[in-house]
Amino acid sequence: MLLHQKITEARKNKGLTQEELADKAGITVRTIQRIESGETVPRNFTLKAIAEALDIPFEALNGNGQTSSPEQTTDKEEAIHFLQMVNLSCFFYLIIPYLHFLVPMNILKKRKDNIAIQSFGRKIVRTQIYWLIALHLSFFIILAYNLGIARYNKQFIHYLWPFFIMYFLNAAIILTTHFKIKHSLR
Repeated sequence: MLLHQKITEARKNKGLTQEELADKAGITVRTIQRIESGETVPRNFTLKAIAEALDIPFEALNGNGQTSSPEQTTDKEEAIHFLQMVNLSCFFYLIIPYLHFLVPMNILKKRKDNIAIQSFGRKIVRTQIYWLIALHLSFFIILAYNLGIARYNKQFIHYLWPFFIMYFLNAAIILTTHFKIKHSLR
């Protein structure tokens, strides 16, 4: 049984409404609603407050020492697949290099998942934005270098070298993240 189902079942067994549970636990009703709908995963201190309000042990909700059900395994595999799809969509930098991060960001926005999946997805998008900034900074550094060298009529650095280096670096980042996704969610 999933966490949000355990909380909902325990609340109903106690004969409490969501408002009453929220009052007893000292959290907002909206938080209870989001937890019970599976929209969010509560932090440990919130989970402890809910367990105390329901007069059940924290471990009963936390699930320490329990094996995962096939349903939870399927959810994890589906989450891994989704994050890998978001990550691989970053390869759009080969087609639209300046706005490619909008593709994974749009895919991520269309799907409402638990906080862990959303935060990992946002990290993927942030990495692509940082890569884009680094690409432009390398171009500006080479421009400054070439302008400084122009005074002395020396050899210029061609812009294709940093271009290819940064593009291969981004491919390596995407592929490394692709393999890290499997290990981070297990």
